[in-house]
Amino acid sequence: MGSGNVVETTTTTTATTTTSSTFMWDFIGKCGGNVVIDGGFATELERHGADLNDPLWSAKCLVDSPHLVRRVHLDYLDAGANIILTASYQATIQGFEAKGFSKEEAEALLRKSVEIACEAREIYYDRCTKDSWDFMENGRTSRRPILVAASVGSYGAYLADGSEYSGNYGDAITLETLKDFNRRRVQILANSGADLIAFETIPNKLEAKAYAELLEEEGIEIPAWFSFNSKDGINVVSGDPISECVSIADSCKQVVAVGINCTPPRFIHGLITSIRKVTSKPVLIYPNSGETYDGQTKQWVKSSGNVDEDFVSYIVKWREAGASLFGGCCRTTPKTIRGIATALSDKN
Repeated sequence: MGSGNVVETTTTTTATTTTSSTFMWDFIGKCGGNVVIDGGFATELERHGADLNDPLWSAKCLVDSPHLVRRVHLDYLDAGANIILTASYQATIQGFEAKGFSKEEAEALLRKSVEIACEAREIYYDRCTKDSWDFMENGRTSRRPILVAASVGSYGAYLADGSEYSGNYGDAITLETLKDFNRRRVQILANSGADLIAFETIPNKLEAKAYAELLEEEGIEIPAWFSFNSKDGINVVSGDPISECVSIADSCKQVVAVGINCTPPRFIHGLITSIRKVTSKPVLIYPNSGETYDGQTKQWVKSSGNVDEDFVSYIVKWREAGASLFGGCCRTTPKTIRGIATALSDKN
């Protein structure tokens, strides 16, 4: 099933520049004031038997295990997610070409990431029953609002050397380098049937600026969110102040939400406060489990000091601090997302 059916499954598929400013607030309202984002993707793929020891990481499954990608999407929809992210975080034209695919094949795989997510949404809707997560409205069953977000990982994700956790790309990587690297990928994902584009794990101000300029230059009309990562609760991982990074997102009219992902839970509350000082756009947070990624060994290791593997208990406080969209990143599971959905439902 391709993008032709997407219009029927969501309230808004494409937002023009005149409506993008209210797109996310409208969706938050349709979800009852809180939005649940899905959780860790690679974690679940591996649990289902996928071997991700590859520079393509989870994008490898678009090639050899699309059924597993669909299954993980459905796991998160069953857990209560309102937004599912495509398996395109590490999917780049350059990355696929390096594995021997043609440019046309690489572009088709990017589109496939969105098609699989849209198919999962359709399957979920088709099998929903009245005792599921659907809610009653005016005496009749209404389908839970679900958006498909096309994931765009940072340049460091393509490098597959852990540099998305440091933001250090070297002096040779310029604003134009980053724009040129992402241009065709963004064009394809923007026209693939996704409801929005999720720019994730942005590690530095330069990359945020590149995305903002690219959205403007290409006239991208579907909404986007910018999500940064931090390792100290004050700056993004490169050391650039979070306030300066959020300012770029705030001034970009296509960006409808801004926040934090793949960051230890202990830093989230302070980061929400910092973000809200700079923007009135909705704030999204989807932290990791509190572990730290070692780019050399490509393993997650326990962090020293405070580790918050189960952060569901903090969700209500994060909502009180001003966040509106909540999910999980690396090493979180459908159980985490179900816990988030339950916590938010209990407090509505």
